[in-house]
Amino acid sequence: MEKIIVAFESEKTALRVKELLEGGGAAACLVCRTADQVRRAINKLPVPAVVCGYKLGDQTAELFFEDLPPSCAMLVLAHQDRLDLLGNDDIFRLPSPVSRGDLLAAVRLLLQVGRRLERYGRPCHSGEDRRLIDRAKALLMDRHGITEEQAHYYLQKKSMDSRTKLAQTARLVLDSKTME
Repeated sequence: MEKIIVAFESEKTALRVKELLEGGGAAACLVCRTADQVRRAINKLPVPAVVCGYKLGDQTAELFFEDLPPSCAMLVLAHQDRLDLLGNDDIFRLPSPVSRGDLLAAVRLLLQVGRRLERYGRPCHSGEDRRLIDRAKALLMDRHGITEEQAHYYLQKKSMDSRTKLAQTARLVLDSKTME
């Protein structure tokens, strides 16, 4: 059985998730309560996946995701309103409350992704793509008076709905500005 990290601010939640995952045969779990504990654990024992809440004792999941090795996948288990705040497309999300079957299926999928990441690494946006996305977000924020998170969510949603890459959607938003 593969080993993963289960990281939640609440020890009760962490132990419940660990019990569900180990009882379902999905993975052996190492429990952490802070992002710092996760970092130290990963340095000692490479793991393919982290299942965590939106916020740990010392940092949000999105912030410490950037510190994870490219071969490590992350699943955030939280209420939908918290998941909507996540801006990083590489973080997997599962709204809570969640059924045992859905959690086990999600973790099995996460482990498959983790194994692929070990082989190929995490895809990342080029510097040009990142600048394009940032410009499109800035335009949306200025034009509609929304926050950066809302602008990012808008781009993500449009990208998913049109089945295009985020950078391509950003380019379309910027092109529509020049056509006005």
